[in-house]
Amino acid sequence: MWESSQRDARRVPIDERRAMIVEEVNLRSSIRVSDICERFRVSEVTARNDLDKLERGGKLRRTHGGAVSIARTITVSYPDQRLNINVEAKRAVAKRAAALVSNGDSLLVDTGTTTFEFVRFLSDKRDITIVTSDLSIASFADSNLPHADVLLLGGALRKNHRYMTGPITNRTLGDLYLDKAFLATDSFHPDHGFTTEFTGNADVKRLMVARARVKIMLMDASKVRCPCFVRFAGISDIDAVVIDEDPGGALAGAIAAAGASTELVIAGDRTTPGRRAAGAGSDEDGERGRQLTGHVGRTL
Repeated sequence: MWESSQRDARRVPIDERRAMIVEEVNLRSSIRVSDICERFRVSEVTARNDLDKLERGGKLRRTHGGAVSIARTITVSYPDQRLNINVEAKRAVAKRAAALVSNGDSLLVDTGTTTFEFVRFLSDKRDITIVTSDLSIASFADSNLPHADVLLLGGALRKNHRYMTGPITNRTLGDLYLDKAFLATDSFHPDHGFTTEFTGNADVKRLMVARARVKIMLMDASKVRCPCFVRFAGISDIDAVVIDEDPGGALAGAIAAAGASTELVIAGDRTTPGRRAAGAGSDEDGERGRQLTGHVGRTL
């Protein structure tokens, strides 16, 4: 029995049919090809094509004879339900950040809900390597990104969370050097930089900054606020910040005040790849932040 919309679905446009399939699979956790054929009066070939297209878009996961919900799996992965907060902003940031990834890149991916959304937009990338301390990110990438190699950092699993920290994590990170790090933060304050609430997590973030050629911070505007417990990076340590909007010009002001070469990339602004705050460093200094292509030696 189809649980979502009961409207006549026999003559709906393709995009609407696919949206209805996603809605249904998220309600039921899974769906069969035969369910789609019966509901929309389409062939099995058409139903499978719909599911394949939706999987490539990160909307569901294909299984033999049908598909399962990614949304249900993600909700279980993050007990605090943070993926349901500022969803559209996080997805806009994640989508824009994914455009900074090139085929063949090796990536450090920090733990966090925005970085999780970022990984979901990597389905069209080829020959990439993803290194992460986050169990949910590693599991998703392994199951849904067939053209990605995944390295899960070992260490101590933080209780009631899904990421690794500690000496083993830090030691492993210290032996790696990758093209790009995609980082997350609990807060940014112009006077205090990027901060997080857990010291073990801060240690991992500092090492990610140190072990990547290009450092890219992903955050939504709600993270511009009072600092959290421990600082792990300043604005000058980051090559690019991808954000949905810059509230009160806080980031642009911090970049200018520091004379930093950091690129400020507004997710909704398609006019330029990224923009540097006025007064932020020379053209030579800015070259570090603009070189978002090319590879270092692969570790896997």
